[in-house]
Amino acid sequence: MQGPRDGARPRLILGSASPRRRELLAQIGVVPDETTPPDIDERPARGELPRAYVGRIAAQKAQAVEAGPDEIVLCADTTVALGRRILGKPADADEARAFLVALSGRRHTVLTAVALRRGDRVWSRIVEAQVKLKRLSGDEIAGYLATGDWQGKAGAYAIQGPAGAFVPWIRGSYTAIVGLPLAETAQMLAAAGHPVWRTP
Repeated sequence: MQGPRDGARPRLILGSASPRRRELLAQIGVVPDETTPPDIDERPARGELPRAYVGRIAAQKAQAVEAGPDEIVLCADTTVALGRRILGKPADADEARAFLVALSGRRHTVLTAVALRRGDRVWSRIVEAQVKLKRLSGDEIAGYLATGDWQGKAGAYAIQGPAGAFVPWIRGSYTAIVGLPLAETAQMLAAAGHPVWRTP
């Protein structure tokens, strides 16, 4: 793989299959040169706490993506934490329903870890946000599950989708809740040599 031309930005590899993360990057004018989702085991370790879990998974993703020494790898991981409990991506509609019942009427934490690698250097951040879901009726849960929007979503919901109608209150970074905290990601990209606002 070739390195960057003099004065040019290094190539950026997005280690994620999430269209939401691509869309968020596009909001700040960043278009990855390549998308390579890593294949890693994302199961939590026994007794692992949510913050340690997301940090570990994002770091493992960044290390699992092949890249040249001057290429930047950007990876992230998002999970929902209800106390010490990790609510990841539900395996099926029954687990999604159980997650939504547990979150109904309660505040919870959304954690997104971002890991950026260029050569041997790694930058990482974990951003926390607080979210409250309204008290959900059985009909509301059933109606939402029928949309299929819960699939592949930590905690069985996505704030930017139909479940946004269930969220009366948040505290913290909205983009972190969606899946990529833009303020922190822009700072990390600049530190790695990929300034967001500089024209190529």
